[in-house]
Amino acid sequence: MESRQSCRRAASGWRRGQGRVCMPRGRGPKGNWRLIQRAGAPRIRGMKQALIIGASGAIGGAVATHLEGQGVAVNRLSRRADGLDLTDAASVARALTGRGPYDLVLVATGALEIAGKGPEKALKEIDADAMAAQFALNAIGPALVLRHAGDLLPRQGRSVLAVLTARVGSIGDNRLGGWYSYRAAKAAANQIVHTSAIELARSHRDAIVTALHPGTVQSDLTARYLGRHPAVPPAQAAANLIRVIDGLGPQDSGQFYDWKGDSVPW
Repeated sequence: MESRQSCRRAASGWRRGQGRVCMPRGRGPKGNWRLIQRAGAPRIRGMKQALIIGASGAIGGAVATHLEGQGVAVNRLSRRADGLDLTDAASVARALTGRGPYDLVLVATGALEIAGKGPEKALKEIDADAMAAQFALNAIGPALVLRHAGDLLPRQGRSVLAVLTARVGSIGDNRLGGWYSYRAAKAAANQIVHTSAIELARSHRDAIVTALHPGTVQSDLTARYLGRHPAVPPAQAAANLIRVIDGLGPQDSGQFYDWKGDSVPW
């Protein structure tokens, strides 16, 4: 069993361009850690079929393009191209019924600002309708997709269903406050992912269901809120996410990871 500290020491010893990143195998800071290759253009092992929901967005589109460049057959779904309304159960059912199984399903949807309403800075700014809209898109939407997970994923063989959430949805990592509706909706999405993983493990033993934080990405969603925060282009974010997904095993299902492969507290 390798500690996180020794794993990272080993990772730092690799030459530039041939680096590796440490990933946890199992739960807890004292669990077993392993190295994942970080070189070149990453490809998910055994990947043949993928479904990208939210493919018209910056991250979803970049992941789809990256996988297609590696010869993966990618099905793209989005509101813009297909009229998919993630807040409507009937729309989600029409889009997903009869699809699958896939090696990868990525839910890359979400919004920080909905109908002109941005994140709150203070309690007095909380608006019931705006909060409901955040939950509808950022929490209930992924739940409606997960409702079909049993058909979208194969019952045997490795598969991944990843939902893009956000570090700001972490209760344990919240040090700044604010952004009440968005934080709460993402926290709810994390709980939905974790609970779904428990259920799916009973019927899809090799499936991995995970919540992923992609980092700060240059996109329409973040443009007004970047400030001095460093951001990466969508193509780099896609490569980061694929590396993390590639290193996950069934024992990692139900967990929350960031773009570096580090576990994020709930």
